[in-house]
Amino acid sequence: MPFSKLGLRKPITQAVSELGYNSPTPIQEKAIPAVLAGKNILAAAQTGTGKTASFVLPILEQLSDGKTIRKKRVRALILTPTRELALQVQENIDLYAKHLPLTSLAMYGGTRIDAQKQKLIDGVDILVATPGRLLDMMFQRAVHFDELETLVLDEADRMLDMGFIDDINKIIERLPSERQNLLFSATLSKQVRFLAKTAIDNPIEISVTEEKSAEPKIEQWLTTVDKDKKSALLSQMINDNYWKQALIFIETKHGAAKLVTQLEKRGIHAESFHSGRSQAVREQLLEDFKQEKVKFIVATGIAARGIDIENLVRVVNYDLPFQPDDYVHRIGRTGRAGAEGEAISFVSKDDFKNLCKIESRLGYIIERRDIEGFAPRKAVPISILNYVPKNKKTANTKRKDSKKDTKRHADKENLDNRKPKLASKGNNRNTPAENTTPNDNNPWHSLKPKN
Repeated sequence: MPFSKLGLRKPITQAVSELGYNSPTPIQEKAIPAVLAGKNILAAAQTGTGKTASFVLPILEQLSDGKTIRKKRVRALILTPTRELALQVQENIDLYAKHLPLTSLAMYGGTRIDAQKQKLIDGVDILVATPGRLLDMMFQRAVHFDELETLVLDEADRMLDMGFIDDINKIIERLPSERQNLLFSATLSKQVRFLAKTAIDNPIEISVTEEKSAEPKIEQWLTTVDKDKKSALLSQMINDNYWKQALIFIETKHGAAKLVTQLEKRGIHAESFHSGRSQAVREQLLEDFKQEKVKFIVATGIAARGIDIENLVRVVNYDLPFQPDDYVHRIGRTGRAGAEGEAISFVSKDDFKNLCKIESRLGYIIERRDIEGFAPRKAVPISILNYVPKNKKTANTKRKDSKKDTKRHADKENLDNRKPKLASKGNNRNTPAENTTPNDNNPWHSLKPKN
């Protein structure tokens, strides 16, 4: 099905065609007609399936009548969790709207607020903003929403993970009640659904997370290695396999700087990417990475959803993330839009609990591969999908035993009241608690390892 069949006018479909896109992805095919029909949307789709175009294209169609707006007003607001994602969305808007007389602006922290204020004076059609900076602008009366038509919450699950719920609520309270609401997320967790319930009236739910056509072709595997051998292993893999490019994820800014130095000593040039670097530097790094002027970027988790590199073939989890969702979003930087990708994780014994949580969420065991010369001194146990930490298991057991003791005590009292002359002969032994296993609800089972 061509984009023109979705109800988009020629200037939009022409821009899309010039970018090399001939037919919509599943999420676009379902979401665009619904948005054009004025429906409120609650949509879930994995990273790399074209979520941005799913709301940008129909918004451009709705705003393309060229309606004049007053100063400091906006007609569509898109909230994103990070500066990188705000810039990425705004860049896509510019590309899709190249043949339309519409204006857009990306607004985020880390840069001078005066320059962004100046751009808002004449008003913009589409504002892409991070919650914190938008609140600053609202409190300074630099932006008003009395002409707002559409609100988009992009990467809603990530915004909630980053603690933006209070900011989001404060923003929504100041928006006109008559508006179209679109929520897009990689997952529809309980928190996301609760946000949708409070912010969106009668949404249509759209999900393509289980469609085979949306499955990323990501070859996932891990290798076990001691922490003090990781940098040597990474260097050897880069050199022995002639890697041309890789996005390497690490947990801390200090760790990123240290790894860049270690790689440099082995003749491998890499750049660190984290919140400690200025916005201008980060933007330039992304541009250089896209053009392959920089081959290796060592990034903290803040970049997991903000980096969108076409045809990125490889990501490396130098440090395994603590949250399973972060793992999914990291590896989602590769294998985008149907392309093939590779996701490699370095796992030490201390990572075992995190590994089990990740594999439980995925619903399968990640393939292990041994690298000669890097067998860990501390072996990593074999993974189990229904792994429950000892402390959690003990707590569950104690709660269940307590409930059973309470019930036995009540039964004993009832028996004594009915037959006061009879002595209680109840069994005082505690009954072992039932085995507990975590909920096997698995929204990520479509991320299957490559055959």
